[in-house]
Amino acid sequence: MIDLAEKIKKKLKDEIAALEHELHDELPKEIKVARAHGDLSENAEYKYAKERQSFVSTRLAQLHQRMADLSMLNLSNLPKDRAAYGSRLVVLDVAKGTKIEYKLVTVEEADAPKGLISTSSPIGRALLGKKVGDEVKVTTPAGLKEYEVVTLSTIYDEE
Repeated sequence: MIDLAEKIKKKLKDEIAALEHELHDELPKEIKVARAHGDLSENAEYKYAKERQSFVSTRLAQLHQRMADLSMLNLSNLPKDRAAYGSRLVVLDVAKGTKIEYKLVTVEEADAPKGLISTSSPIGRALLGKKVGDEVKVTTPAGLKEYEVVTLSTIYDEE
């Protein structure tokens, strides 16, 4: 479990390093070259570089916040009897009568086709804290879904 957190942090650090290089090295050069072309009001290169600079700054702020959030994640505080990060759940789609398996993961690990759903997604948020037998109603892009938790295994069960 710790290796997973470190892998996610490494991925974030790599993206931060690449964006910081772009923000502090590449974009200032592009802006300088674009400024040299003269009239800034009709300079597409300058406008693009400034917009990219704004985007990169915003993305860096998001990544730094995500790193801070991850550093506060304390896996030893996760519940042993309710759904939380790392839990695997089999839920019954009440309307269709079909069973679906989900694993609750971080945003970086999410892969919906593989059943890996983020704890911040609508379904993930609805399942957090649930036990076997609990029913949840979730508003998804496909409409209102109703699920019943059939089985639950937490990260403690998988150790």
